[in-house]
Amino acid sequence: MDEGKPVSCWLTDMDGVLVHEQRAIPGASDFIAALERYGRRYLVLTNNSIYTARDLRARLRGSGIDLREDSIWTSALATAKFLADQSAGGSAYVIGEAGLTSALHESGFVLTERDPDYVVLGETRTYSFEAITTAIRLLLRGARFIATNPDATGPSPDGPLPATGSVAALITRATGVEPYYIGKPNPLMMRSALNRIEAHSESTVMVGDRMDTDVIAGIEAGLRTVLVLTGSTREEQVGTFPYRPTRIVDSVADLVSVVGELAPREEDETSADYV
Repeated sequence: MDEGKPVSCWLTDMDGVLVHEQRAIPGASDFIAALERYGRRYLVLTNNSIYTARDLRARLRGSGIDLREDSIWTSALATAKFLADQSAGGSAYVIGEAGLTSALHESGFVLTERDPDYVVLGETRTYSFEAITTAIRLLLRGARFIATNPDATGPSPDGPLPATGSVAALITRATGVEPYYIGKPNPLMMRSALNRIEAHSESTVMVGDRMDTDVIAGIEAGLRTVLVLTGSTREEQVGTFPYRPTRIVDSVADLVSVVGELAPREEDETSADYV
């Protein structure tokens, strides 16, 4: 990481960086506390669209990580914002949980099975064959296809579970319709996160545990990137990718001191050039 450039904002993935399921990774609470102590603007990002930001805050707090609800940005929230910008007051048939349905409701969308503008696919632990069949038929009638994220699998205490990307592939095979994915690694989610905290790409760092979502999303958004080795990507796998993170660390605990070391001078924080 270029130590000469100050960092005023941080984006960090959640699963694999701060927590494993509902257990905090050592150093995660200290990292968030350091961001708060130095007054750094930050967002915790997640492709998980199951939970609302309020639910996630409660889950994180239960693991010992305390942060504000508005410091969490999910693929469900990013999807709702994108659709509201594209088609204000539109309609959607949704496969997903409360995190997605509540975000779409709050953005002004009507949820319906009757001639919706969009089919919106999110993550759920109970994918229904009936719901998938309905989605296929609506797409064949002309609905547009949106998916919250491309992740093929999700974590569980018993091992990986099929996730949004896998179910989207099934629907695409049946319809020939490809979804537009909103979550990481789409730079759209990164830009919406940067705008939310009024962050400039040159003074922001992205922290993640996956090369194929977190790191590439950060790189494409023009951010410096940190890969932590507490999640999906192992150190020996990094060389198989055609791009590299700015820095690799064992865990987020190694970044606690960095938050203060890279803090900008007061005059560096006056730029209004936001992404």
